[in-house]
Order: sequence, then C-alpha cells, then structure tokens
Amino acid sequence: MKNILVFNIMGEELGVDVSLVREVLEPQTIHSFPRAPEFIEGVINLRGHIIGVIDLGKKLKAQAAKHRAQTRIIVCKVKRFIVGLIVDGVDEVISVPEENIEPTPEVLSMQIEDGFVSAIARVGQRIITLLDLENILTKKEIESLMQAQAPISDKPKQIQ
Repeated sequence: MKNILVFNIMGEELGVDVSLVREVLEPQTIHSFPRAPEFIEGVINLRGHIIGVIDLGKKLKAQAAKHRAQTRIIVCKVKRFIVGLIVDGVDEVISVPEENIEPTPEVLSMQIEDGFVSAIARVGQRIITLLDLENILTKKEIESLMQAQAPISDKPKQIQ
C-alpha cells in the first residue's frame, strides 16, 4: 500500500507520496522574491523558517492556481529542502494498493520531458496522476529557490 495526498489543480486530481508532506497550510501572506521564475510566488515565514512557495498550477500548466477559500499550501520536501506548493484544494489522504499504481503510459512520458510525473494511480473510476517531487524542478529553478533564503521583501502578497 502507498499513502497518497490527493489534491486538485484546475479540476484535475493529482497526488504526492504522503511521506514527503510536512503539513498543509491555509492561505497566508506570501512575500515576493525578486527575479524568481514566474511560478515561484515568493516566500513565507513558517515558524521562523523562510520557505519558498511555488504555484503548482503555473509550474505544471502555465496557469495560476485559482486562489479561493479551498486553496492550500502543501509544505513538502523537494530534493534536500522544504517548499510550499500552492494548490486549488486538498481532497484527502488515500491508501492505494501497489498493483493499482502503474507507470506513466509511454506515449505520455515521451511528451513530458522533465519526468515530474511518476505514475498513475487507479482508485475505483478515478485516475490520479502522481507527481515525482524529486524531478519537478530543474537545477536552475532549485538555485532560484535556494536564493529565497535572503531577506523578505517589504511588499507582501495575500493569497486568498
């Protein structure tokens, strides 16, 4: 069995291995970060730690997440550091039998160069795309996030 946190972006169900998730936050003030890639919204101060925040909708679909009451920030481990992922909503944690998790169909994996889709989970009639957080960011994007350890900007942006 594999435990998966299921969330949605623009009506599509996606999932990540729950062991990589630290916590799920309600929307909060995000401070902009200069010269960051467009999908990096900025940084948050989480109990004294500065954490880079990625709009997963912009990163995966080139369209911003719809900020509304259900919007959440999933705090998780990516590579060797902690980041926040803005999603349209978090649905549930489910346990999926290993036999219901299949590799990405070859025709799709050839089109997705970055390799950030790790597998497809079948749960009843649902199909949930599982993300590989280790491959979701390029080396250059990781460097941009690492620079987010600098002081916070004076211009906060409220996500609601």
